[in-house]
Amino acid sequence: MAHFADNRQRTLPSTPTFRLDGKKALVTGGSRGIGFAAALALAEAGAEVTIAARDAAQLQNAVTDAAGAGLTLHSLVLDITATSVAEEVLSTLPAQDILVNSAGLARHQPFVEVTPENYDAVMAVNLRATFFVSQYIARGMRETGRGGSIIHISSQMGHVGGELRSVYCASKFALEGLTRAMATELGTDGIRVNTVCPTFIRTELSRDSLADPAFHQHVMRSIKLGRLGEPEDIMGPVVFLASPAAALITGTSLLVDGGWTAT
Repeated sequence: MAHFADNRQRTLPSTPTFRLDGKKALVTGGSRGIGFAAALALAEAGAEVTIAARDAAQLQNAVTDAAGAGLTLHSLVLDITATSVAEEVLSTLPAQDILVNSAGLARHQPFVEVTPENYDAVMAVNLRATFFVSQYIARGMRETGRGGSIIHISSQMGHVGGELRSVYCASKFALEGLTRAMATELGTDGIRVNTVCPTFIRTELSRDSLADPAFHQHVMRSIKLGRLGEPEDIMGPVVFLASPAAALITGTSLLVDGGWTAT
């Protein structure tokens, strides 16, 4: 029997890039902690990154520290809770391709002791400000026709409950719902919307909670990998979700929780 070679060229899939060259990115809460780490990662991947925060001195320190590592960050003094003023400030930026909403607030109290002031403060940052910053940036993404990636830094506490964290959990569960609604509406514009949900990361935000020995032991028992998270643990997931490697991922959560929610 004769055998004939198949001369047709085989087309192989090509690995998508994780590079972000030519992309513009805005990171709120970008002067410290997870936000700063995310900004460094995006810049290292090639994006032009602007970090936004209220404290001008902290922003300058972050820019200087990044420069020491050979990375360029631009700073933007911004109070995201002052909605109308924030929109004016954001209008000074060109359209962005990537938005990382990392600004966050936690005020932990027993449920029956939560004050209206603390409730309003947490919701103002974690939900309301995130909503309207995203709205403004999404408009710019839509106008360019280039699409984009919006990444909310949520929490494992957007998927499980926690003692003393009723308001924080409520804000993060709401953020998870907002993410799905945004993804549903913005998908036809090529705008992807996802959350990164860390466990307890060793940052200023978690320092006071983790200083309690009993709570620290509880955390270590709950994280199946047996260690606290570090800001570096969030850098890869943020770059991934921002990049073409995540081109078909929207409306979902990337849990970076060391297995906390596995059981």
